[in-house]
Amino acid sequence: MGTLAESREELHALPPFRIPHNPHPFPRCYHLCHQSHLKGSPKAVPKYHEMMLPILDHLGKAQTGEEISSKQIREFVATHFRLSEEDRADTVPSGSARYMSNAQWVCTYLKQAGLVESPKRALFRITERGREFLSRGKSAISQKDLMEFPEFKAFINKSRKKEASAPADNSGKNSDTGQDSMTPEEVIEQSFRDVNSALAEDLLALIMQQPPDFFERLVVDLLLAMGYGDSRSESGTVTKKTGDGGIDGIIREDKLGFDNIYIQAKRWEPSKSVCAPEVQGFVGALTGAGANKGLFITTAHFSSGARDYAKKQHAVKLVLIDGDELTQLMIAHGIGVAVKHRYEIKGIDRDYFDSESE
Repeated sequence: MGTLAESREELHALPPFRIPHNPHPFPRCYHLCHQSHLKGSPKAVPKYHEMMLPILDHLGKAQTGEEISSKQIREFVATHFRLSEEDRADTVPSGSARYMSNAQWVCTYLKQAGLVESPKRALFRITERGREFLSRGKSAISQKDLMEFPEFKAFINKSRKKEASAPADNSGKNSDTGQDSMTPEEVIEQSFRDVNSALAEDLLALIMQQPPDFFERLVVDLLLAMGYGDSRSESGTVTKKTGDGGIDGIIREDKLGFDNIYIQAKRWEPSKSVCAPEVQGFVGALTGAGANKGLFITTAHFSSGARDYAKKQHAVKLVLIDGDELTQLMIAHGIGVAVKHRYEIKGIDRDYFDSESE
């Protein structure tokens, strides 16, 4: 199955558009975990809790009273975990590098637990409590470990809108394999994906409940929202049912109508496959219409044979979009969906405070 990004690249490849639009020694179990991480996990950037012990240990190795800057901590993390250029480029929704964001949350959590302190902005040093904690010889540090400190417990309970006297969750439901292994931004990111995934399923179910011609109009509306055609009503049309030759819609590629994109829209059960013969039939219809650009959209999915056939076409530029890609495009371009809530993630404006100290 092609990715949404690939489909977008193929769509926008249709020419030409004129419309705006040095690791420290740790216990053996730590090394085993770290080495398995380096061998290639789905996410090469370590979770924030995986950074806790290395960062605290790094601060503990500094001379007494020595302050380590945020930049030095970030550089240590990148070197310690041997992050590649690709790893360093991985970002969280706010746009910050993921490893930098995770390292910052580690400093925040360690500070809230009283294991480190920050005498000046962006400078950190280990406390006596932190040194005592390190002396326990733990192989890893989790959020649950930090809950023994009242200050950290109060901080977490406040952020979760719980009473400060509420007992810690020892049920194991929020272990380090779940949300407690994620930074708040990563929790938001995951929740956002979960919401969109559920929304996509609902969209597909609603599409299947509509009359057949609704789907064809939806496809034209989506392409117009993506910047194809122009604002005039005739820039995107649904063909007549009789004698349409397998072409369900036509949309202008530019404002002047120098070229058109021909559409085949099949509202099939999501569990079904669109196979090579159906795609071949569409290519034949395109050829018969003298067209050289076609878009095949379906609520089902395409077989590997159908996708292979489409890639081999040279006389006709053919793009295939399945049900999953369709619903993601609808969400991205506001078709059949509306904004329910908006959330803003705010951070400190360092320029404001720096200007006041000048």
